[in-house]
This record gives sequence, C-alpha cells and structure tokens, in this order.
Amino acid sequence: MAVDTVRRLASGMLKVGESKIRFAKDSLSKIQEALTREDVRALIKEGAIYAISPRGVSRAKGRNKQRQLKKGRRFGAGSKKGTIQSRRGKKDFWMKKVRAQRNYLRSLAEAGKLPHQEVRKIYLMIKGNAFRGVKALETYLKDNKLLKQ
Repeated sequence: MAVDTVRRLASGMLKVGESKIRFAKDSLSKIQEALTREDVRALIKEGAIYAISPRGVSRAKGRNKQRQLKKGRRFGAGSKKGTIQSRRGKKDFWMKKVRAQRNYLRSLAEAGKLPHQEVRKIYLMIKGNAFRGVKALETYLKDNKLLKQ
C-alpha cells in the first residue's frame, strides 16, 4: 500500500490530521508492505506509526502580562475603556466619600470643636448626601459658625 494511503488511514484511526502522522524511519519497509486497516492498526500499536502531539497556545506572553499587571503596569489611559464611574462603581465612590466625611466629623467631635447636638444633625446630613466632600463639609461648618476655635 502507498505511504500516502497508510498516512490517511492512520490519521482516521488516531483522529488527527494527516500532517500530524509520523513514521518511524527504521519501519518504512514494513509500512509499505501494509495491505489492510488491520495491518495499519498493528503498526500503530507497535509504534511504527504515531501522531505528534498538538502544539497548543503558549502561555509565556500571558504569564508575562500577568506579572506586569501585578506590578501595576498596563493601566494607562490607552488601556481604559469606560468612564471612572463605570470602572469603579457609584457605591465605591459613595463609601469613600461618606467614610472620609464621617472620620472628619468624628475627629472634630472628639476634639470638642463641635457642639454635641450638632454632631448628630451633621451626621445625618452626610448620610443625606448634603456635602460633596470633606472640604464642602468644612466650609459649611465655618459658614454656619459651628466650629469652636
């Protein structure tokens, strides 16, 4: 049987493409003598005909990219898709803002720079989103003469 035919039969049996089929150099005469599918099967079992393993996709570039991301690289303007709100989320912004204001209010209350009854009122104002940030809260307190010097 022709070597091409043996290759075609072997590729069907091993479930790989014909280009992946290899023959052992010392068994070429045996391979050419094969007449039936049974002979080809026997040659495969013997190891005279074998399939090379698929190459697959290398992970080297992926691993390198992960290393760089871990270091904080690759987050520049050209890599960003979406607005700050879509990348971070409204809740995260809210929590960051409110926590900062509450910490500032707590520090003023502990230092005794605010009247006790005003602390609760301002706390609820913070919760109600009355101030954009700590500076706005500070300005409000100064304008309303709530801060004791």
